[in-house]
Amino acid sequence: MNVRHGVAMATLGMIAGTASAQSSVTLYGVADVGIEYLSNVPSANGGASQVRMASGNMSTSRWGIRGVEDLGGGLKAIFDLESGISLDTGAQNNRTRLFDRTSIVGLSSKYGTVTLGRQTTPLYDTAIQLDPMGFAPRYSLYKSDDVLAGRADNSIKYRGTFNGLTASGLYSFSRTGGGEVPGNYTLDRNLGISLSYEVSSFAIGAVYDEYQGSTLATAERKDRRMLVGASYAFGPAKAFIGYRWYNGNVGAMPTDRSDLYWAGLRYSVTPALKLTGAAYYTNMRNAGADPIMFVASADYAFSKRTDVYMNAGYALNRGNSQLGMNGFNTPSGSPTNVVPGKDQTGLVVGVRHKF
Repeated sequence: MNVRHGVAMATLGMIAGTASAQSSVTLYGVADVGIEYLSNVPSANGGASQVRMASGNMSTSRWGIRGVEDLGGGLKAIFDLESGISLDTGAQNNRTRLFDRTSIVGLSSKYGTVTLGRQTTPLYDTAIQLDPMGFAPRYSLYKSDDVLAGRADNSIKYRGTFNGLTASGLYSFSRTGGGEVPGNYTLDRNLGISLSYEVSSFAIGAVYDEYQGSTLATAERKDRRMLVGASYAFGPAKAFIGYRWYNGNVGAMPTDRSDLYWAGLRYSVTPALKLTGAAYYTNMRNAGADPIMFVASADYAFSKRTDVYMNAGYALNRGNSQLGMNGFNTPSGSPTNVVPGKDQTGLVVGVRHKF
């Protein structure tokens, strides 16, 4: 009896071990917060300096749950649910969406991965690899064009990597959730395609993104972007260069047109200490407002999970341009990051922990 009981327990243990190896669920996240100084912030007296606590400086503070199940034959089922949080207040970044950053399920194999739900666009996936600042939520390429950090509702995406070549394509039936109207297949539609190649110390990528208006009045309008960039690592340094073309009229008439150029260098002083310098220049084709953002960053890693950082930046606004260290003023004026036409200096010091 004891022998049979021992064999049964051993068998159950083997089955449990096999099940654990075939599927897993992981809780993960990033906690990032710092103290920020900004000049020329709009106030009742025009412009004033501001000191504040800011969440999500090098990485958006967030938590998520991801899982994988081995279905056999190299096929896996995957899911990912990710929610942004404001670490300074504990609030959700998006109060109407619990999983505002990612909510997907899909299948993965050696031929690539197909996912469905709310997810990042190929434009995002390409830009994050080509920005010297690693697409930080502040003081980065992202702040010169927030659509580069695009996410699309109701989307299906394919991504596959073969011998260093990565191909990706996305189609959204309704990018913002306002589409999927019977009889109208273009309303709020978003599509994107990208190719990138990485070998040894060199990487290059190109992407095209297009989306249409989310209302019946703007359904035939389009915003189109093309982006190309490259990086090259040599010794302890890595250089970046890139260009983004934009032509669109979803948010405004007549058509807006702009070019965005950037370049930068990341240098590892030691394995723990990294220094980064970058410049981002926007050429507004329909106006003389051509701002330039300069950024310098120092990041020190205590471990693979915890680091401290200091980012300094300067936004040079010409021709009444409105670029602050935290992005452009919106057409409605809310949020307003900088007094129009005024330059802005920014400095943020913080700590980031990954789990």
